[in-house]
Amino acid sequence: MKITRRSRNARGVGEVSPAPRHAGDRGSVSAELALALPAVVLVFLLGAGALGTASRQVALQDASADAARLLGRGEEQGTAKRVVQSAVPGARMTSSLSGDLVCVSASLDVPVGSVLRLPLRARSCALDGGL
Repeated sequence: MKITRRSRNARGVGEVSPAPRHAGDRGSVSAELALALPAVVLVFLLGAGALGTASRQVALQDASADAARLLGRGEEQGTAKRVVQSAVPGARMTSSLSGDLVCVSASLDVPVGSVLRLPLRARSCALDGGL
């Protein structure tokens, strides 16, 4: 069945003309948007999560460097752990002595959604007995 429309010419006489070629495409933009929108939202959320994870990695690296310097100056292990915990809540810290260096490793598991957990690790060393 072909869709037609009526129009009037200059003399006011009704004519029948075929419908435009795109008349069957009505609503296709809405359907395409409805299909593409969840993918766009998912990409946006993943990007925001990646930026948040990257900022926590930087904070973890800075905290491990601060803790290594504190231990290198002779501060107590508890003080260094508090520095790491205050900078990155939930982070774990271990320290080791390697020659003239005191090294601190910090780690944190970051949840991405409810299914995935990304492990973040940072290691930093400072001269033992330094100022």
